[in-house]
Amino acid sequence: MKTVCLYFQVHQPWRLKVYRFFNIGKDHNYLDDFTNRSIMQKVARQCYLPMNALLLKLIKENKGAFRCSFSITGSAVEQFRAYAPEVLDSFRALAETGCVEFLAETYSHSLASLSSKEDFVEQVKLHTAMIKKEFGKKPAAFRNTELIYSDQIGAMVSELGFKTILAEGAKHVLGWKSPDYIYTNAIDNRLRVLLRNYKLSDDIAFRFSNKGWDQYPLTADKFASWIASETGEVVNLFMDYETFGEHQKADTGIFDFVKALPKAILKQGELQFSTVSEAAKAYQPVGVLHCPHVMSWADEERDVTAWLGNELQNEAFSKLYALKDKIKALKNADFSYVWNFMQTSDHFYYMATKWLSDGDVHSYFNPYGSSYEAFINYMNVLSDFEIEIDKALASKKGWRKKETVSA
Repeated sequence: MKTVCLYFQVHQPWRLKVYRFFNIGKDHNYLDDFTNRSIMQKVARQCYLPMNALLLKLIKENKGAFRCSFSITGSAVEQFRAYAPEVLDSFRALAETGCVEFLAETYSHSLASLSSKEDFVEQVKLHTAMIKKEFGKKPAAFRNTELIYSDQIGAMVSELGFKTILAEGAKHVLGWKSPDYIYTNAIDNRLRVLLRNYKLSDDIAFRFSNKGWDQYPLTADKFASWIASETGEVVNLFMDYETFGEHQKADTGIFDFVKALPKAILKQGELQFSTVSEAAKAYQPVGVLHCPHVMSWADEERDVTAWLGNELQNEAFSKLYALKDKIKALKNADFSYVWNFMQTSDHFYYMATKWLSDGDVHSYFNPYGSSYEAFINYMNVLSDFEIEIDKALASKKGWRKKETVSA
């Protein structure tokens, strides 16, 4: 039997408000509450609620034969709690079926794995605790932000006790190998690596509604036949959950496609659905995946230049993580909260200057008029945040000094 492994990424960043230079030192509220609320409630109506209801129905109709996996960022869960608690309830209903697995990742969808092991571990532990609290089970599999992966990152993940990690089935890493098999990490072979079949995944995520595509329209039966023709053991379909109803609107027929897909796949006879961990356990690894350099699922290059590919991004990233020792010294929940949402990778993505073949993707998600505008806004917020950190540290040191003198 060949396995189909469906995995969905759920993420919403905390978006920063327009923050001018003259706000520095005066305004310490950084988030755009109106935009965050309106976007969350819009995506909840168009994607999360209808898609969760459909998946729950498909699980019941297929008596557990239909299975899938999710990872949900901490910032998304925070916004569910604040603006759309019914979405969180619908995810809990999926968890209760026993047919849905929830993976761990970095809490704030951060680039911590590219900064320091300490920051990365802290973020992962925070996210793991949140998933266990919300859905009742500690995650056994891991998915890093934007599928960022390397041999070293995989080894760090294995040290944290995870058995499985997801990664991109990038051609420049795989070479002649197929993404449709299980591999092991090159440093720690206990960690199993599931690789995204980017062609089939992107047929749904990006090409589904493209009337210029030579395979348009895509039907469930046609797609199931493509999966059946794959020569490997595990076909990994990984995509953003917002694909359904948000990127691919309801009038494209995307929900009808999903509704028909389980039966179309199961009737092939040789195909079954599995969660990420089930797939990793069901098959033996066929080899080692050597990935000495960092890769991701972003853009044609499948690297990290979407976030750290220009001077603006690198300067912002360096200045942010230069604050980590001060944050650690403060041990203050309010400062840690801001520190977390400032790490979200989206802020750096907005500063991208890649306007070649990937330009449409970057502009679609970008609320700013230019990369420079995104950079200036972020740095203004970061400057005020640093001033407030220094004030808090000075106050803390002064309090400690008085305490020592009185003693």
